[in-house]
Amino acid sequence: MVEMQKIVSLCKRRGFVYPTSEIYGGLVSSYDYGPLGVELLNNLKSLWWKKFVNSRPDMVGIDSQIILNPKTWEASGHVSNFKEVVVEDKKTNKRYRLDHLIEDWVKDNPNEVSKDFVVEDLTSDEMWDFVVEHKIKSPFKNELSKPKKFDVLFPTKIGVVEDSVSKVYLRGETAQGIFTNFKNILDSTRQTLPFGVAQVGKSFRNEITSGQFVFRTLEFEQAEIEYFFNPKQTDWKKLFDEWKDQMWQFVTFDLGISEKNLKWRRHTDKERSHYSKDTYDLDYNFPIGFKELWGIAYRTDYDLAQHQKHSGVSLEYQDPYTNEKFIPHVIEPSLGVNRMFLMVLCDAYIEDSDRVYLNLSGKLAPYKAAVFPLVSNKPDIMNKAKAVFGSLHGNYSTYFDDRGNIGKRYRYQDEIGTPFCITIDYETLENDTVTVRDRDSMVQERVEVSKLSDWIKEKLKGYK
Repeated sequence: MVEMQKIVSLCKRRGFVYPTSEIYGGLVSSYDYGPLGVELLNNLKSLWWKKFVNSRPDMVGIDSQIILNPKTWEASGHVSNFKEVVVEDKKTNKRYRLDHLIEDWVKDNPNEVSKDFVVEDLTSDEMWDFVVEHKIKSPFKNELSKPKKFDVLFPTKIGVVEDSVSKVYLRGETAQGIFTNFKNILDSTRQTLPFGVAQVGKSFRNEITSGQFVFRTLEFEQAEIEYFFNPKQTDWKKLFDEWKDQMWQFVTFDLGISEKNLKWRRHTDKERSHYSKDTYDLDYNFPIGFKELWGIAYRTDYDLAQHQKHSGVSLEYQDPYTNEKFIPHVIEPSLGVNRMFLMVLCDAYIEDSDRVYLNLSGKLAPYKAAVFPLVSNKPDIMNKAKAVFGSLHGNYSTYFDDRGNIGKRYRYQDEIGTPFCITIDYETLENDTVTVRDRDSMVQERVEVSKLSDWIKEKLKGYK
């Protein structure tokens, strides 16, 4: 598995990810996506949306606000329960999540615990007892303070007068905007159960963990689905397994991720959220170990029932065929978009003896092709190169580069994952063919300019 620092270095060097506000010293657990990062993110989100929304008649989309009425988070339980247990280094005053410190210690001391040890099964008191028993210290080898609860929700204010009435929260998940709009969706569409509602959007959590790059950040993006159904008519276990299969297929087939780096992990009874009847994580082998990429939970009717209770508004579904009224149950596949981004880069990163390249699929690569004039001081070659670039750019995201020698230009495109590099040379002026170099094999072949666009289209179909 590639080292995290190599991914971080490539991302900054090639414009995928930058530290937020770097000129002012940055901000903990915060990153900006550069020109190439934005393209890769958009490709990933578009692929997910096409797969799970556009291609299905039983799915609709929504885009809810980041700031919701604060009663939303009281009803969902986030205000009272959305907390982490933290400890503090007594000398440096740095804070750490207690469960993460224990996880790191277990990695270094695997023989000290049983194979089925799960830190999430421990209460806050049990975690502290574990720290005391094993004499766990901070990463700086200093004593730790006793644990305390840390609010994960981000509070803020609205309006010009700051008082208790104006207190709101940045959303901690996108799901609640779907649940609070459930009645509106029923009233404004002709969807019948079972059906799902999808949303891609930003969420915020007051994380104190650093050093995990875009895996865990203060601001992150989720791609969530709430799939509603009648538990009397639909076998939830069968539906749950069907969603697991679709998640696995998307990651392995659509994204081209190696199966050896993936595994399912079922939450234990103690770890599982109180509203969930069953929960699985699809874990990927990140540089920090196997960690959650995509979760799926059977949330029963908990959320809709809570919002109906707290709002006084009926969120029941009336079956159009039987007139039966009930609160639907829901299965929730929830994907971390930024983690998907990191997974794709880690899985595609390849070091050869003399080069580094990203083995990105044609669907995901920020640029599908790059056009190079062999030399920049020959007007005929430059004009032809610009004409070829213009003919491709309307159909494919294409990069034009006339700086430096060809070898350096190849290496740049390799590192950003461009599948094909097209060179316009002296032979092009003679017979209207170009040299096309394949990123993975580095094999070069001559292709007629008139057939170049169709050639790329055909090649991209089989490109991972």
